[in-house]
Amino acid sequence: MKNQKNIRKKNNKSNYIANKPGGRSGARLKDNRNPAKPAKPAPKPKKSKTAPKSDSPHTQTIQWFPGHMTKTKRQIERDLRLVDAVAEIIDARIPISSRNPDIAQLTAGKPRVILLNKCDMADRNATKKWVDHLSSEKIRAIPVDCKSGRGVDQFVPALSDLLSDRIAAYKAKGMLNPSMRVMIVGIPNVGKSTFINRISKKNKAQSADRPGVTRGNQWFTVSKGFEMLDTPGVLWPKFDDQTVGERLAFTGAIKDNIMDIELLAIRLLDLLKELKTPAFVERYDLSDDDLSLPSYELLSVIAKHRGMLISGGEADTERAAATVLDEFRAAKLGRITLEYPL
Repeated sequence: MKNQKNIRKKNNKSNYIANKPGGRSGARLKDNRNPAKPAKPAPKPKKSKTAPKSDSPHTQTIQWFPGHMTKTKRQIERDLRLVDAVAEIIDARIPISSRNPDIAQLTAGKPRVILLNKCDMADRNATKKWVDHLSSEKIRAIPVDCKSGRGVDQFVPALSDLLSDRIAAYKAKGMLNPSMRVMIVGIPNVGKSTFINRISKKNKAQSADRPGVTRGNQWFTVSKGFEMLDTPGVLWPKFDDQTVGERLAFTGAIKDNIMDIELLAIRLLDLLKELKTPAFVERYDLSDDDLSLPSYELLSVIAKHRGMLISGGEADTERAAATVLDEFRAAKLGRITLEYPL
């Protein structure tokens, strides 16, 4: 009887979060339910329309900057003198949050191409708006899906056009087949290695559906006259806007094991409830009454609808949280973009 009581207490999400400030990961949580300390509205990301609002009173501070990322940043800075151009891969679902501001600063002055990867998971109209927006800033942008290869064939022609003056200058000096070198940069788990394997038609670059796999620089020949330097994914040391950290965590750019996964899923449900994509509603068999619930209660509903129960018939919210995050990342809840240009 005592054990069942403890299980029920743990699965009351509001009590669970309030009584366990650090979660399993030790991430710092901020409880805004004290009337003496009213919650402040979360800041909006720069150059973005108003994002769906969160109804959860809880946030967690998300930071992840392993030591190898400092080394990577220094290596990128040193290797820039070896390359003619830079190709930055970003996540089409979060084009603002997935762009490392340090990379933009480091590569300033180099010809650049931006690849909006995972475009098959993003809203089509939103991706088109982003291509137009980046083009207006004189940045060559290409929507791609590195897993299927969609759009990848546009990359080399775009580079050839971007570097046409430089190629002509080399040829004028007597270099008949000059080799252009391009550095591939981006945040963790954005698809750099998958892109290189796809475009080089080989499987030499290490890739996996988790951040932090590539740890060293690797050169690859991708076509006649073009070589690529693959670099490890690198974040920036501090997220000034915690909305950015959350969105990176939603998409899997930050390791799950440093966060409270249940709290992260609750924050994602805040957004999904407002978007109400048909795939999300149908996949979890949600009614209008379900969607009106606070997100921590909705997580319990999803667990029960999926038969995710623990002893005593209580909802296994931890398992449900992992499922919601996994299915969002696999686009099983619809083609969703979380950030739009102005």
